[in-house]
Amino acid sequence: MTSDVEELDRPADSTSSSDDYVDLTPEYGREVLDALGEDDHSRASELISELHFADIADLLGWASSNQREQLVDLIRPDFDPELLTELDDELREEVISRLGTDVVAEAISELDSDDVVEVIEDFDKEEQRELLGALSDIERARVEEALSYPEYTAGRIMQRELVAIPDYWSVGQTIDFLRSAKNLPEDFYDIIIVDPRYSPVGIVPLSRVIRTNRPVLVRDVMESDEMRTVVVTEEQENVAHLFRQRDLISAPVVDDSGRLVGVITVDDVVDVIDEEYEEDMMRLAGVGEEDDLSSAILDTTRSRFTWLLINLGTAIMASMVISAFENTIERLVALAVLMPIVASMGGNAGTQTLTVAVRAIATRELTSTNAWRVIRKEVAVCGLNGLAFAFLAGGVTWFWFEDGLLGSVIGVAMIINLLFAGLFGALIPLGLERAGIDPAVSSSVFLTTITDVVGFFAFLGLAALFLL
Repeated sequence: MTSDVEELDRPADSTSSSDDYVDLTPEYGREVLDALGEDDHSRASELISELHFADIADLLGWASSNQREQLVDLIRPDFDPELLTELDDELREEVISRLGTDVVAEAISELDSDDVVEVIEDFDKEEQRELLGALSDIERARVEEALSYPEYTAGRIMQRELVAIPDYWSVGQTIDFLRSAKNLPEDFYDIIIVDPRYSPVGIVPLSRVIRTNRPVLVRDVMESDEMRTVVVTEEQENVAHLFRQRDLISAPVVDDSGRLVGVITVDDVVDVIDEEYEEDMMRLAGVGEEDDLSSAILDTTRSRFTWLLINLGTAIMASMVISAFENTIERLVALAVLMPIVASMGGNAGTQTLTVAVRAIATRELTSTNAWRVIRKEVAVCGLNGLAFAFLAGGVTWFWFEDGLLGSVIGVAMIINLLFAGLFGALIPLGLERAGIDPAVSSSVFLTTITDVVGFFAFLGLAALFLL
């Protein structure tokens, strides 16, 4: 969205990009929000008109609820529907509610089918029907078909707009078709070659069509061995892995009978990869998918409460181990000072292993084929670190409390706990994954419990055995 307004005064580090948009910096965003705070809507509108729709989406996320309402009112006259695809789910609902379904229904008719699905999939049936009312019968049928597929599958992220031609066409016929056809996608990279049953038999990059002589048949220049099709019910995470593994730009999507129904392009896969990464990162911290900066306070509180409650239970388990050595601690107060060191080091070492393992499982670098090799490596790494920190912690303890035996006890406990941290940091996510449970969801809770219990038990048990 470009504007004919005169050049504005901008902060020094706000530079125009090659597409004539201004980069959204914190300073530029603050200038927009300050203009809203001063009710200078003319100035705010001028500043917004210089931003790309993706940056406007970011700005909506930075704004408070009241500022967001003002921003939506300002962008309403030149509303770009692609902005909706850049918003988080809760923000999107808020923006659509403010714009009104009439404005949004008319706007989404300009979007590709996969983007329309992304915008409306979280609304109830009645609201979906209202938003789809502005689409043509064909477009509405395409979107409704997509919504019939399960969430997080290829059917939800594919677009129906594609270019498919029969395998007996020549390159010249293909070029003439591309020039004359009125209903082609706005952007495409590959041409899908189909047989009489409308099943994909190959794919031709657009660049190859341009470079090839007109009389050549497309079947003679198509890629068939390199083409990878995706079944419409395939999980989107598996689709992302296929694109990453094969360096694909696009992939045909087929139904159960092998008939071509859509295409997935790399821009959609980038969104999937980002979504999966964010989901795993949030789950590792025990935070729900709906927990973001724009969520309501009570919603955020509820989403975090469950995992905090589970953590309370595991903390009580660790405390029970400590209580079993209550007499030992009373007789040697230094143990109470040093206990957190052993548990903390084990927890941190285990988290390192856990993070690597969960990521490797997600990217399919860690499977049952190489599981034991990875486990042995992580145990060895943690064991070597345990030896190093045993000398460091033992030396500090000896110097601090002038007790060499106490230093030896904490050193041995450190080695034991780090070995367990490496072992279970790899075993827990593998075990959960084999049990059909997402390892990113609850691995950290189990690991924290093990490193705390083992750390306290090893340290206090050795102290009771050798110091008293």
